[in-house]
Formats: sequence, C-alpha cells, structure tokens
Amino acid sequence: MPYRVAILWRGDRETRLAATLQNNRYHRIFEELAVLSIRAEPAVFDEEFADEVQEQLLAADGVLVWVDPISRGKTRSVLDAILRDAASRGPWVSAHPDVIIRMGVKEVLHRTKHLGWGTDTHLYRSAVDFRAVFPSRLQSAGPRVLKQNRGNDGQGVWKVELLSDQTGEDGGVVRVLQALRGSTPQELPLAEFMTRSEVYFANGECMVDQPFQPRLPDGMIRCYMGTDKVVGFGHQFIKALIPPPPEGPNSPTAQPGPRIMHSADAAPFQALRTKMETEWVPQMIDVLGLDPAALPIIWDADFLYGPRDATGADSYVLCEINASSCFAIPDEAPAVIARLALARCRSARKNRDHG
Repeated sequence: MPYRVAILWRGDRETRLAATLQNNRYHRIFEELAVLSIRAEPAVFDEEFADEVQEQLLAADGVLVWVDPISRGKTRSVLDAILRDAASRGPWVSAHPDVIIRMGVKEVLHRTKHLGWGTDTHLYRSAVDFRAVFPSRLQSAGPRVLKQNRGNDGQGVWKVELLSDQTGEDGGVVRVLQALRGSTPQELPLAEFMTRSEVYFANGECMVDQPFQPRLPDGMIRCYMGTDKVVGFGHQFIKALIPPPPEGPNSPTAQPGPRIMHSADAAPFQALRTKMETEWVPQMIDVLGLDPAALPIIWDADFLYGPRDATGADSYVLCEINASSCFAIPDEAPAVIARLALARCRSARKNRDHG
C-alpha cells in the first residue's frame, strides 16, 4: 500500500475545494513526493471546517504543516489540538506542536543563549517582571530588541532606544520601532510603552530581550535545515527595525531586498554550516530535551552578523527559529523533504506493524 502524506496550509473553503497538486506554492514538494511513489494530497485548513481536516489527517501516514502562529488575527490553538490528536492516533506530524513549543518560539533564544549563537539575552515571564527589570537594562546596555514569544512577520518585535534618561514615573522617553512591515518610529514615555506591551504576557506567554545588532544592515542569513542537516541558505537585506527613508515606509526603498538562495555548499556560509551541524544543533537538542527523530523535516534558523573576531571572521547571532511555516525554501529542499518524509513514513508504519 503506498504511503499517504497530507500537506496542510491555511485557507478558506474556496481554496480547499479548488486545491490541486499544482495550483499552490507547494507544488514542487508534491512533485518530489510523487517521484518517491508517495500519494500526497492538499489539506487546506480553517477553523470553519476543522472537523473535515481532522478526518482527512487520520487517513494519512504523515502530515507536513505550513501554518503561521498568527494569521489575520487567528492563532494555531484549534489546529494544534487537531495535530496533537492525529499524532497520538497514527500519522506523524511535522512540525509537531510540542516540538514547536520547545524550539520554534522566542524563548529558545534565552534557553540556548550560552551556545555559540547566543548573546546577552533575558527573559521576562510577566508584566511585573518586565516593569521591574527592563528600564535599568535599557539604561545600562543601550538599544534593545524585545520579542513576543510566538509571532511571525515582525509582529510583537520592537527595537527600543532610550532618548532621555529620567528617574520619574514615566522612566524617560524612548523611541520604538516595530519590525512589522510599514511600521514607523514612535517616541513615547517608556512607562506607556511597557503598558502597551502587557498584551504580550497574556495566557502565560513571555517576552525575550536581546541587544540590537549594529550589523543589521549587512543582512540576515536564513539557514535551512532538513532535520539536523543544512539544505541551503538564504541571504536578504532586510529593512525590519531600520527607520524608513524620508519617502515613507511604503516606498520602494523601504522594502526588503530579495532573498538570494544558496546551496548548502555555498562557500561564504561553510563556517556557519559546520557550526550548525556539528555543534549548535546537537547542543540545542540536548538543552531542549528534544527527540532527534522528531525534529521538523524542514525548519530554519535566522542569523544576524555579530561582531567580527580578532582575525576579521564573522560571528553569528541567532534571532529566531522558524518551525511553524518555513517557506520559501531553496531549490534543493523539496527533494530533501520528500526523502525525509519517506523515511518517516517507513519508520512509522514499521512501528505500527510491530506495535
């Protein structure tokens, strides 16, 4: 019996009814799965027809998921419950929600700050903790970047810079800029900004605090991983957290540059590849208590350039891990995804047959 894999992404009823193997951005993955004789099918999800999707997933051997943490005001709470239930009853799920909670949230930056990709990172578990500690850190350590624990597209990621040092109730004046595209700098009392930020602690969530990286204009490196091996890189000159030009935040010059994809063997990134495969990913697995066999089939780690060392070599600072919805991907990635999916299907079916 051929293996069946559902490829799941968010969409409305019309998208679900019209979805084929070719009319979506995952068509290359469908093609590579077919090469390996895997029957792949679209599984478009929305809360409106969650029961239908749940039934569909239970008939599959595996599920590949591409759904952002936040999309048009909707979260993954309903979907994650469905995925957990499906995984407990048969099909493997990549990425499993429990794996995302460990590695695909901003808290991982604090839990792994002692690794070679880490920096001066702090964690605030509550608004009370945030109010008590952040003002003094901002005063002593310079511009900071605050990040809500779960988000995407720059939502809830803020550069905060102290403009005036006051000891009054407002804590001084700060300039803040959100990483969300189209954002513009605002100047306001620090106390007011912290009050606004209380929303990020809802439902027991947290915020992470890192130093602003001065080499941000040098671009961001996205390191694409197939489980524990690098499958490619993407370099992009981003504009997030950089004040927009005089023409405004929606002008052409304010838009990020294209992400230039590179193979895993690209010469400029071999030092980073070696660090990821031989040091940082194995260390992350150990620190987070992850099962290596449960790593997402495709995920990525975003790096900014850190300070150069005495020899002029680059260092790298981790700014986030994307495990919920890792796309676009390098040209080499679909074939890797298909091979890894086949291996996971074989392993899962073998375990069921001998269970």
